[in-house]
Amino acid sequence: MPDAEREREREQRRLAQETRNERHMWWWLAYFLFGIHIVAFVMIYAVLHAPK
Repeated sequence: MPDAEREREREQRRLAQETRNERHMWWWLAYFLFGIHIVAFVMIYAVLHAPK
């Protein structure tokens, strides 16, 4: 029985780590997309306000 208990504990740790990894991935994606929009708005502003 100790082996089954240890295996269950290992699986719980793996699931917890997977959840953390998934959360980090979503935060990274959110920051990335936010950054892309900032760059796009700056580029649009630069093009619209460039000297002719």
